[in-house]
Formats: sequence, structure tokens, C-alpha cells
Amino acid sequence: MENFLQELNKSQQDAVLYNEGPSLVIAGAGSGKTRVLTYKIATLLESGYAPYNILALTFTNKAAREMKERIAGLVGLPLASRLWMGTFHSVFSRILRANADRIGFTSDFTIYDSSDSRSLIKSIVKDKGLDDKLYKPSSVQAIISNAKNALITPAAYLLNKELMESDMYSKRPLIQEIYQTYWNRCLRAGAMDFDDLLLYTNILFRDHADVLERYRSIFRFVLVDEYQDTNFAQHLIVRQLAREHGRICVVGDDAQSIYSFRGANISNILNLKDEYPGCRTFKLEQNYRSTRNIVSAANSLIEKNKEQIRKNVYSENAEGSKIEVLNAYSDYEEGYFVANRILEMHSSDGYVFNDFAILYRTNAQSRIFEEALRKRSIPYRIYGGLSFYQRKEIKDVISYFRLAVNPHDEEALKRIINYPARGIGDTTLGKIIECGVKHDVSLWQVIVSPLEYALPVNSGTLGKLQKFRELIEDFIEENRSLDAMEIAEIIIRRSGIFKEIFSDRSVENISRQENIQELMNGIQEYCSNRREEGNEHISLVDFLAEISLATDQDTEEDGTSDKVTMMTVHASKGLEFKNVFVVGLEEDLFPSSLSKSSESEIEEERRLLYVAITRAEENCVLSYAATRYRNGQPTAMPPSRFLKDIDPCYLKLPSALSSGNKIPGLDREPHFGKYTSHASIYRNKTTGSRSSFPMWDAEMSASTSSLKKVSSLVSSSTESEERTLTSIGNISVNARIRHDRFGEGTVVEISGEGDNCKVGVEFDQVGKKQLLLKFAKFTVI
Repeated sequence: MENFLQELNKSQQDAVLYNEGPSLVIAGAGSGKTRVLTYKIATLLESGYAPYNILALTFTNKAAREMKERIAGLVGLPLASRLWMGTFHSVFSRILRANADRIGFTSDFTIYDSSDSRSLIKSIVKDKGLDDKLYKPSSVQAIISNAKNALITPAAYLLNKELMESDMYSKRPLIQEIYQTYWNRCLRAGAMDFDDLLLYTNILFRDHADVLERYRSIFRFVLVDEYQDTNFAQHLIVRQLAREHGRICVVGDDAQSIYSFRGANISNILNLKDEYPGCRTFKLEQNYRSTRNIVSAANSLIEKNKEQIRKNVYSENAEGSKIEVLNAYSDYEEGYFVANRILEMHSSDGYVFNDFAILYRTNAQSRIFEEALRKRSIPYRIYGGLSFYQRKEIKDVISYFRLAVNPHDEEALKRIINYPARGIGDTTLGKIIECGVKHDVSLWQVIVSPLEYALPVNSGTLGKLQKFRELIEDFIEENRSLDAMEIAEIIIRRSGIFKEIFSDRSVENISRQENIQELMNGIQEYCSNRREEGNEHISLVDFLAEISLATDQDTEEDGTSDKVTMMTVHASKGLEFKNVFVVGLEEDLFPSSLSKSSESEIEEERRLLYVAITRAEENCVLSYAATRYRNGQPTAMPPSRFLKDIDPCYLKLPSALSSGNKIPGLDREPHFGKYTSHASIYRNKTTGSRSSFPMWDAEMSASTSSLKKVSSLVSSSTESEERTLTSIGNISVNARIRHDRFGEGTVVEISGEGDNCKVGVEFDQVGKKQLLLKFAKFTVI
């Protein structure tokens, strides 16, 4: 024992050696939490505990596997392999199988995964004749999951006035009935879903005192990792097992509690001392990961939270550089700003691409950074998700676009012929394919002339195929005269995708909605760029040609593992990188507009930024854009309030902002909305103001009118626009300009006259652009 204890600092040793009663180990970011857990278990084994007397609960199989391997290295594999160590679900499924008869199951019960569960709910909704747009299976699944994690059975749900009223308000009054049917069907099938594993364990312990007592006697010591992420069901199981004997150690960091949307309850760790009298707290405050400046900046941010266990995280590493704040003029320039900085650090400081991570608040933000990295030939990977153009909802929309351009596109047609659902199933599609092969024609030709090719389907199916054909033919016809933005909006609306995706505000659907919005932003941005370059009509085929490079690269493997990592901040928890870029630090983005209705939600968003900053080992960069494309238009974006929360002495502000160490736009008081969501009932707090997705009701087709002419560049007299460029007094080669989207640049050439006047500009971040003056959006600086 002495040998491995020497590898611990004093605080870590104290946490490892205290095993006389309940203890709470607050493990700051990068403080060696896993090492403490590993050594504590090894210490327990060496002090006389049998391995089967130790219960160690984690949140991922990966964490359990790594800890078991480390323990095996200390005490040997035979001992380590006999530990009760694993995820909540794996450990308690084992207990349930051993006691299944007590709760009306057999020991060989099936465990439904998420897709099994959703499929069953879908069939129940269909059997009851309900509208699956209103009772969307994924949304119903989320409601049932939240109920189970709050230990609310169908019977208890029926008696819960607040839940029932919420369902009535959302026009889904039969949720409880679906839940009851789902419960009965699972029981009849001898199946449990993941949430049942926790719910039934609580029921088992509640209703069978002898079972609870047996496991209390077996588990003489209980350890729980990442306790700040536990929900009510998990917390209650642990309390039932350990409260009586009090030999429990929970490890976590309240400052990294960021999963309330999954049911995690920060009060479980904040109020632990109330649950276990005499509980001792050990604070692991030395950060071994990051520079002193990064740690101090993160501390100055998180100290603004009221709901926390105070600690003083510090680092004895090098002081390091200050956290740089990048202020881009637009989200477009922000992407190139980051890409260029990565290239600069890669070439001048010797970092490999693996040393970099770009963290964003929402998945939809990846599109712009993917484009910027591709244009700079920087390899990247999307961690824990798909690259933008590979996401299902984007591929669905793009398939409609492709059919509007080329209805003979077989892969696009197969993808969306029954999406959204229109009663053309796989059997019918198979017959269309067989018919096309037989007659050597495209699938579209079969659909257009089913009788000519003797398609063997009934009259009802023929009617459905005719409606689909008419829909696509309308798109084809309108595509001939409309620009890319106009036809894109029409397709998304008339295809039914808009209604399908915007039917509810579940977590899953919100992400899909953001991606669709970002696609529309990308199309609008593409149209604006091309128009400024002198192209009057920008067709859908032009846009499809532009993104084909992106989608092609997304599916290719270039043979290198040296890539920049891109991910959401939520996905980054537990990871570390030498250099981290946290992007999109603007109000309504970070903090999210969905998390601004209460102080507790703002505090969770602040913790999320704390997690992002503390992923960095050597350099951290925070960026925000003054304007961002929203609803197809550039929208002014105030900087995030969290930038003001960080002590400016740890920041390197842009030169234009360093005066007085102030960031413009941060002088407003925080505001909170008044919307209460269904999910809020489970965590006893109000959720964010759910602003609806833009309906594109504004006349987006008039995109030209939204492109402001730069009147300041033209003489204030009544000079005709037909005059040559030399008559515009303050534009000349070498002039510095500031563009709404591309940022600052230098005029390098002037050509043409009148409506055809063009300026060539070498922009600092995005390179050279040719701009048609009558559409250009810039000012001389």
C-alpha cells in the first residue's frame, strides 16, 4: 500500500484512507479522480474487505473497465475480477435477474434498448388510432422515461395533477393511457427497458425488506463515481443500500453537473451531508491538467454560481498564456478565424492536429467550421456525432433537392418516397424497383407511367404514387424559375418535413430543428455570397454542386488519424486536449435561449462553459461573432454574459476591445422567461423560454432587397450609378474595408463600371473575394 500511496498528494491520500464512515470527494477538473477511486478500492481490498463486499458504480462501461484494469494492476486480476463494479444498469439488472420472481418477472427477462422501446410505443399509438405527429413516439418515449426516472408508475402518473394538466395543455391527454399500455405490454412480454432496471430495483427494495437487507449485508462498502450526474432513481437506490451502515464514498464535481436534461439532479451531491450525518468532505483541488492561467480563469467564471460547494482549484503547472478572446464580425468569419489560428499554431508551435478541439453549444454550429477546415485542408473528425451533411434530417432534405433537379436520382427517390410517411411502404418500393429493372427504366419513369410498365399495385397505392409524383413535378416546375433559397423553403414546407420535425420541442427534435435552420442559413449565405460576386440567379443545382464536395469528403477516409476534433461541449466532458477553441459565445446560443428562464438554468449553462474551458491543457480560445445567420438573415448577436464573468486579467482581448478591459454588449441585466415545460415537473424547476423555430413567413425570396447597398461609398450628390468606379471618391486600391460577413480586408483591385463595378478584396481571414459593388455589404475603415 505504501508504494502506491506515495503517488498521491496529501488531499488524495486523505480521501483514499478515510473509510470509517460516509464521505464526499469533491474532485475538481483534472484533479486525479480516477486515481483516487482506483487506489481507494485497492486500499479497501488490502484492509480486509472481500471484493464481493465492494459495490462500485459508474456511468459508462468504459469507466468501469478502465478502473478494473487499474485495480488489477495493483492487487492482481483474481481479486479485481470479483468486484461488483459496473454501470448502474448492468449491476442492477444482475440483482433483478436474481430476484425476478419477487416482481412478477422470470430471470430470463428481455432488456429493450431505445429502438425496441420506441418501436413498441409506435405500435401502441397506431393501435389506438392516435395521430403519430401529435403523439410522436420519440416524444412519448422521453416523457415515459422521465416519469420512470422520477419513480412515477402509470398509476402514480394518473394521480399526478400537474402531469395530467401538462398533457392536456400540450393537447396529448392520452399520454398516461399510452404509458399504462406500454407498461402492461412490457410486463406481458417479459421485458424491461433501461429505465425499468432502476425503477424495478427501487420497487424490489421497497416491497421486499429481506432482499434489501441481504444486499446491504453483501455490500459493506459503496462507491459511486460522477455523483453529480445521478437522477432521483439512482440516488434512492444508493441511499437504501448505504444509509444504514454509512460506509459510502461518492465522488464528483458539482461544478461539472451539466445533464439536467437527462434527469440528473445537482441537489443529490449538494445535499449529501443531509442524507448521511457525519459525512466528511474531501476536496481534490490540485489540477494536474491545465496551466495556472486556464484554471484561474475557470475559477473566476464558476465562482459566480450560487449553487455550489466552494473549493479553490489550483495548478502548479506553468502559468501559460492568457485565454484569447476572438471577436469575429460574423459566424462565417469566426469559422475561418479558428481554422487560420489552428494552422498558425500547427506550423509555428509544432502542434499536431490531434492537439486541437473545437467545442460548440449545438451540433448545428459544426457546418461553418467544417467548411472553413475543408477550405484550409485541415483534417477533422466529428466526435460522438455525424458531420453536418451526413445527419439524417439534412440528407432527407437534400434528397428532395436532388429530385427537384433530377427526378431520376434513384438513391434520393428511395430515401424519401415514404418520408414523411405517405403510405408507400417497402413492398411497393420493391415492386417499383423490380419493374424498373425489368423494363430498364428509372424508378421515376415507373412512377410517372405505372400502367404502361404494368406496375402490380392496387388502385389505392396508385393514388398515393400519383400524389407523390405531382408533388415532385411541382418542385421540378418551380425550380426552373426560383432561386435556391426560394425553392428550398417551398420544398421543406410542402414535402411535410417542416411539420414532421417541428411537431414538438423534445430534446431530439430541437437538435433536428437547429440543423434544418442551419441548412437554410447556409443556403441563404451561399446565395448572398454568389450575388455579391456578380451572379444574378443562384439555382438549386449550383448549391448542390457546392455541397457535393462536403458530402463526398464526409464519407472518405484519408488514412490519417491526426485530425482536429469537433464536438458539443456536453460530449467533451471527461476528455482533454492541448488546445481548445470554445466557439459561439453569444447570448441565446451560449447560454442557450432554451435555458434562460431561471437562475438555476443559467447556472447550469455557466457550468457547461466551465467544463469547456477546463478541457484545455495549454491554450484556450473563446470566440464569438457580432452577427450570425438566423432565419436566413444576418442577426446582431450580443456577446455571452459569461465573458463578463471571467476575470479580465486572465483574458487576452482583441485590440479593438482591450480599452478598459470591456466587451461591448455586456451591460444588460440578465432576463428570464416564464415558460414551463413538461419535463420541468420531474426536476422541480422551470425550463427555458421555448422560442419557436422561424416559420420563414417573411418574404425570403426577396433576398436581394435585404442586401444593403453601401451608400457611404457613393457620392452624396445625384450622380448616376452608370458612372465609372473612379467617381466613387473613397474607394481605392489598398483601402481597408470591413465586410458584414468576411470581416476586414484590403482592396487589391478595382474593375468595371456602373452596375458591373467590382472590387477585389484580400480579407484577413477568408482570403480573396470579388465583390459586385451594387450588392456589396461593407464600409471603408
